[in-house]
Amino acid sequence: MNYLTVVPAYGRDYKTAREARADWDAGKDFKDPRTDQYLSKRDIDSSVTRVTIRFSSLRKLVNV
Repeated sequence: MNYLTVVPAYGRDYKTAREARADWDAGKDFKDPRTDQYLSKRDIDSSVTRVTIRFSSLRKLVNV
């Protein structure tokens, strides 16, 4: 299984998991903190089985 954790890009942050998931589903950019690359839902290939978004100052998680 391949997992990917992303954080909001361009200074965005979210208070709720619902907000984070809505932006992911809308195709907004997020950032891979390991590589500093920007990506969105469109860029994820089928080998990635789970994407987790860190939000609320990186203290909370939501799987999308």
